[in-house]
Amino acid sequence: MIRLLSYNIHKGIGGRDRRYDLSRVLDVIDSEQPDIICLQEVTWRARRTLYHDQPELIARRFDPRGFHFQLNVRYRNRGGYGNLLLSRWSFVESHPICLRLGQRKPRGAQLAVVAVPGGRLHIAHGHLGLRERERHWQVDRLLRHERFLAAAGLPTLVVGDFNDWRDTLADGIFARHTFQHATGPSRRFRSFPAFMPLLSLDKAFHRGLDVHHVRLVRTPLARQASDHLPLIVDFRLPK
Repeated sequence: MIRLLSYNIHKGIGGRDRRYDLSRVLDVIDSEQPDIICLQEVTWRARRTLYHDQPELIARRFDPRGFHFQLNVRYRNRGGYGNLLLSRWSFVESHPICLRLGQRKPRGAQLAVVAVPGGRLHIAHGHLGLRERERHWQVDRLLRHERFLAAAGLPTLVVGDFNDWRDTLADGIFARHTFQHATGPSRRFRSFPAFMPLLSLDKAFHRGLDVHHVRLVRTPLARQASDHLPLIVDFRLPK
């Protein structure tokens, strides 16, 4: 069994107390013992998070063989934030994909082929925009990207913060590309805000995988550490 964790860590800032404490986030992740870690809103040398190099700090804690950081948003003064992908196993390849639409806020996704036990796994991990039209454009761009199509024959898992509170992507573009929705119905996967979850924003879609169990981490610490709850996906490659 392979365990993947997807988590918008909100830069390590608590959703309710607004206190920066990356150690809380690390403890939440560590308690779940994931094999693959997909994180959104990870900062790099930003003033609000004490100029910490969060990708380095997180990698130091989990000592991954696969490591890929994608800086999407740059601050004017210094630093920025983006997506971080870590794996217990090595990456065969990894690529950043720009998902920015026009002059809207920069967004991105990471693609990776991971050499997991028993074969290869294709992962797409990202953080989508706040407008519905923007999100549909971003998913269409991702699924039609030449880098995505090059590995489309492999078992594939697409995860991240989709900001899709109306849940229109599952029966739309993902269904047209024969992906199954692992985080439905949405009422069972309300992940935001963490201290009183009302919206299902963190999602997973898969194709060619045997998904065993999907759940949110609802521990007291997870409700404090960020403004999102982490998502856990336990799965196997097909025999």
